[in-house]
Amino acid sequence: MARGSKKEPAGSRKLVRRWAVAIAAVAVCVAAAAILLHRYVVNGRQFALSREHRDALMIDGLRYTSRGKVQRIFAGDADRSVFSVPLDERRRRLLAIDWVEDASVSRIWPDRLAVRIRERTPVAFVEVESTVMLIDAYGTLMEPPARATFAFPVLSGIRADDPPARRLEAVNTLLRVENELGPLMKDVSEVNAADPADIRIVVQVGGRVTELILGDEDLAPRYRNFLKHYTEIRKRSPDMRVFDLRLHDRILALE
Repeated sequence: MARGSKKEPAGSRKLVRRWAVAIAAVAVCVAAAAILLHRYVVNGRQFALSREHRDALMIDGLRYTSRGKVQRIFAGDADRSVFSVPLDERRRRLLAIDWVEDASVSRIWPDRLAVRIRERTPVAFVEVESTVMLIDAYGTLMEPPARATFAFPVLSGIRADDPPARRLEAVNTLLRVENELGPLMKDVSEVNAADPADIRIVVQVGGRVTELILGDEDLAPRYRNFLKHYTEIRKRSPDMRVFDLRLHDRILALE
């Protein structure tokens, strides 16, 4: 004879329903409170980013980045609640500024925004479409800031239509030359990275501007060997200003 299933007591079912109703009521109250709080912080004048207070928009980390460019990104947020400012979108626009490598935007209770900038570090000058620019180790081009002086070599061999990967390759070539030449870089004014397998440098030797073809290996030994024999080379070729150092047993003067 089959056993009959036990029926849940009516009192237990009523208790469950009461708890379900109570939980639903609490959820509704929490949602309503959240909506009211959101309206409060978005519409409350005490949370507005004031045009009058100079420290309402706090910007830290600027050295070469245009302060005006940063401030214009937040121009539309003036007199609005800081809690209505889309922080991720503002950060995205900051990262579009050439000098900005990284940025963060945060709210400071009750009515301020804090902007922190980490700037790029330039490594060389480049000439693009007759315009002198700066370039960092990642191949990013930057406008030279006003009233700033840099002692960098010129990186040539970059064109305006070069893709980022090509610019990065050229910068890596420059950094390789700097690493291998070390202190000898003090007299190098230009590194031509048009062909990384055929590196060329422009140097000041004996008060004269000279172009040296180094190739792609033994960069420092080839340069030192040229300096070692420079007095003799100048006597033999007083008017030559381009020399090929790629051969192991001789230095060629080129027309």
